[in-house]
Amino acid sequence: MTITTVSDVLTTRADELRALASVNEELGKLSDETVQIMRESGVMKLLAPVEYGGTRAHPAEFAETVMKLASLDGSAGWVAGVVGVHPWELELMSPKLQEEIWGESNEVWVSSPYAPMGTATPVEGGYRFSGHWQFSTGTDHSDWVILGAFLGDSEGNPVQPPQFLHVVVPRKDYTIVEDSWDVVGLKGTGSKDVIIDNVFVPEYRAIDQAELFAGEVARKAGKNEPIHRLPFYSIFPVGLTAAVIGIAEGALQAHLDYQRERVQINGFKSVEDPYTMYAVSEAAGEISASRDTLLASVTRLYDTVAAGGEITLEQRALARRTQIQAAWRATNAIDMILSRSGGNGLRMNNPVQRFWRDAHMGLAHAIHVPGPSYHAAIMTQVGVEPPANLAAGV
Repeated sequence: MTITTVSDVLTTRADELRALASVNEELGKLSDETVQIMRESGVMKLLAPVEYGGTRAHPAEFAETVMKLASLDGSAGWVAGVVGVHPWELELMSPKLQEEIWGESNEVWVSSPYAPMGTATPVEGGYRFSGHWQFSTGTDHSDWVILGAFLGDSEGNPVQPPQFLHVVVPRKDYTIVEDSWDVVGLKGTGSKDVIIDNVFVPEYRAIDQAELFAGEVARKAGKNEPIHRLPFYSIFPVGLTAAVIGIAEGALQAHLDYQRERVQINGFKSVEDPYTMYAVSEAAGEISASRDTLLASVTRLYDTVAAGGEITLEQRALARRTQIQAAWRATNAIDMILSRSGGNGLRMNNPVQRFWRDAHMGLAHAIHVPGPSYHAAIMTQVGVEPPANLAAGV
């Protein structure tokens, strides 16, 4: 399925998706109707293996699709931006694992919290695994989960210095904590807690995080397509930032629809107020620039590996800075829009306020923390190698 087909489905079902956004928020997870539209569109297969119905699409195409969906429903777009990237990582892992996940149905979703909130202790043939993780986006509709873990020693304590794994676990082996997602925005993502208690995980369902980030996992798996050669931090953050930008685009459209016929308290139409229109136009330009810079950045990286080149640390760091800045730029633009929407813009039946809440929730994700990545980027530009704690996130 191509990006054109995906976009066509989303465009055709746009009114339904917009209407379901408030339903999803009330449910605290995506509705079955929203999930069905997402499955029919193919958005979750854009980065999936072709052997299981995927297309290995260009990451810019994936980002544009996430933006489209997020402009209709921020939560649906966020789920697509997070869960939609996981097939990219899973294709680098054991073929046996891929067959377990998608062998019977290529519609299976895999959620994740990548933060190491558990410990995997080596035993014969694999690991004993326990932990409690927050923020498992889309978990109600997923049948597997990728979990970040500390590698444990023989006593079950994290080894020192710390080593990290990504561990893949089927639904039967973890518990979803209901009522653990009570938040201000992105309520429809259902990003609930999950708990694992002393579960055995076969060795082939785990990979070394350092090797994944360094590209060693792809090389060992013999994956040489350009999409496989992108570093983890050059592909995973793109979906999340694309969702924030799409949310900003949705906020702008909702605001324009609302303002078109709005008459202010002074009796003048909003569209005739030069000060309001100037500010909203400036916000629109910021959102457009956020979109363009993110797409251009990931395209540069993709073009580099497609031409046979290697992505340098400086290129990675600058791309991360661009990606983070795009999210902040788009969210600041939503602030400008909301402050020109009047008191009625904050009513719960006005979608502008929901987009505003969703964007700020998305901006709070660790992938959008600017300090370390900005620091690493400027160090590479002055020819100084950033220390490990800064380079780890690029």
